[in-house]
Amino acid sequence: MTAASRTALLTDKYELTMVSAALRDGTADRPTTFEVFARRLPDGRRYGVLAGTGRLLEALADFTFDDAALETLADFLDPATQEYLQNFRFRGDIDGYSEGELYFPGSPVLSVTGTFAECCVLETLVLSIFNYDTAVASAAARMVSAAAGRPLIEMGSRRTHEQAAVAAARSAYLAGFTGTSNLAAHHRYGIPALGTSAHAFTMLHTTAEGGPDDWEQAAFRAQVAALGVGTTLLVDTYDVRCGVANAIAAAGTGLAAVRIDSGDLGVLARQVRDQLDGLGAVNTRIVVSGDLDEYAIAALRADPVDTYGVGTSVVTGSGAPTASMVYKLVEVDGIPVQKRSSRKESHGGRKAALRLTRPSGVITEEVVHPFGAAPPTDEPARVLTTPLVRNGEVLAGPDLSAARDLVAAGLHSLPWEGLALSSGKPAIPTRQGCG
Repeated sequence: MTAASRTALLTDKYELTMVSAALRDGTADRPTTFEVFARRLPDGRRYGVLAGTGRLLEALADFTFDDAALETLADFLDPATQEYLQNFRFRGDIDGYSEGELYFPGSPVLSVTGTFAECCVLETLVLSIFNYDTAVASAAARMVSAAAGRPLIEMGSRRTHEQAAVAAARSAYLAGFTGTSNLAAHHRYGIPALGTSAHAFTMLHTTAEGGPDDWEQAAFRAQVAALGVGTTLLVDTYDVRCGVANAIAAAGTGLAAVRIDSGDLGVLARQVRDQLDGLGAVNTRIVVSGDLDEYAIAALRADPVDTYGVGTSVVTGSGAPTASMVYKLVEVDGIPVQKRSSRKESHGGRKAALRLTRPSGVITEEVVHPFGAAPPTDEPARVLTTPLVRNGEVLAGPDLSAARDLVAAGLHSLPWEGLALSSGKPAIPTRQGCG
């Protein structure tokens, strides 16, 4: 099966059966707009970070149905629908927030405009990318804030699906992480690859003679011989204090870093810092890892930790594995339509948004308005909605560096209470403004 057919089949059956019915009754070509938004943020969150836009735009080019895909669908789709899909290519428009923007409940982060049929079939692709990538980026951004400028390494590949691991590494880097252990993410997106060794390498040097000190020093010497003193030595396989002494004995006081992966990390970091300084390794950094999330990172802020390695909590969105975004029809033939179901309401019409700020740059609110009809404002305002696709053509490719800058600027612009890790209201309100 080709890459194109795999991409096209990243959809749910009901989207294609709706297209089939719409082709039959003549409504498939009606002009529509679908909107992506979240009705609420995950519990405890005060902002979200939009991620996945770049991956969606890349996937859009390959969203076509080849013979293998059509053969898969033939058992439930009629010939007319198969013929339509055989020639399918998205030829509509997409507008949305730039990747890396903050978002809040009701933010119209993406609008997809085109015929009903061509917009309908994109729903699962859009939501599967946005919900996962955004959940990871939003969690990662909270960790970046908690780390207060110290580097973070994404190390979660072994805790999720192999392809999700690549997407997670991209989203974490977008949110401000320094690098990743995942080589596919390094290859595909140019994210710095970081990592050295695990406990298994130290334990490999176990012999019938000697004891843990001999085995550990042998492992450390082998690692330094291969990678130089710029490496990071894992010092908690047997005993942390002995591990630090063995690391400096093997590498000298020029060793770049030691890593602690277990125990009371705050207490151990303080003890290791004192020990390193006492040995003359005053520039040797301390890396900690082991079930860290934003709360654990914040708790270590006063301790002499130089770098954090984060695994499970970042690839799972730190307990929020989805951003709960939805993809809803909001306009047909230029007429606003809206869902009125209890607790699942939507606001009709194609929309765009502005973000208002104080003169200091601190954001105060987000104003959602009819597309092309921004309301007047006396406050400094920034346009959030930008054109991404016109007539099926992507206007600009993804830019991870720009997205990283946008996340950093967004976090800097939040009111201070918006960065709190405790539960509370969204950092700023989102209101519907008339055009």
